[in-house]
Amino acid sequence: MDRPHIGFIGLGIMGRPMCANLIKNGYSLTVWNRSRPGIDEVTGYGAEAGASPADVAARSDVIITIVTDSPDVQQVVLGPQGVIEGVRPGSVLIDMTTMSPSVTREIAEKLAEKGAEMLDAPVSGGDVGAKAGTLSIMVGGKEEVFQRCLPVFQAMGKNIVHIGPNGAGHICKLSNQIAVAVNMLAGCEAIMFAAKNGIDPQKMLDAISAGAAGSWMLSNLAPRIVRGDFAPGFMVRLAQKDLRLVLEAAAEQALPLPGTSLMNQVWRAVEAEGGADLGTQAAIMPLEKWANFRLPRD
Repeated sequence: MDRPHIGFIGLGIMGRPMCANLIKNGYSLTVWNRSRPGIDEVTGYGAEAGASPADVAARSDVIITIVTDSPDVQQVVLGPQGVIEGVRPGSVLIDMTTMSPSVTREIAEKLAEKGAEMLDAPVSGGDVGAKAGTLSIMVGGKEEVFQRCLPVFQAMGKNIVHIGPNGAGHICKLSNQIAVAVNMLAGCEAIMFAAKNGIDPQKMLDAISAGAAGSWMLSNLAPRIVRGDFAPGFMVRLAQKDLRLVLEAAAEQALPLPGTSLMNQVWRAVEAEGGADLGTQAAIMPLEKWANFRLPRD
């Protein structure tokens, strides 16, 4: 697929820098968002504004969606003035939302009736990876469709893996979210343990991050915890949405996930204190409260 025209729906924390990278790599974009600020920012990069998801689809060879949850994808794809009303035979919908694998498969079937293809391609790497164009992208769908769209993925990410058929990308992303959530708890506990024992938590992080304990979380989010920076790269409420999807899918398989369930409760404690829109690193707050010990911060 040689420089397809791209439609992009969902211009939030992730979508805006992803659009910037597509434009930087020579792609022309038509965009749509439910609120105006995202549209204004991305049209400032050189994109055109679409009137609706259907309009975006009618003007595009590849349509990318990255919204909040399964119902949001259903609305912008299958709802009134949705993608399905404008999509052309041979077009490809790439959904990069983290959502239900079963809903993904249902949408793929509906699009197939219109002669269009679908790839589910959720991402990992947060706003940092979105800005740098280094996202990890895990893709479900037909191999030949994946190969056609690979250059588009390469404009936004570095680690791009075809996982399997439709839905497989979302299963892989939910596996990623399990690892991220439990790693967040481990990092928070390590910081609390060091600080409570009188050790500078940043020096502890400097010491362990290059060893066996090293992780993306320790390198990128743990320093924010130490500084008291809870600005969202990824909001608690969105992490909780992902864990809800994980736990629902696990329940269908009668699969126990004790660490994931515990982290769901930690973030629920953050939400109970009004922190749903904070970054996921706010997981430290309940630990501080339970220990009756606040980390030293400037």
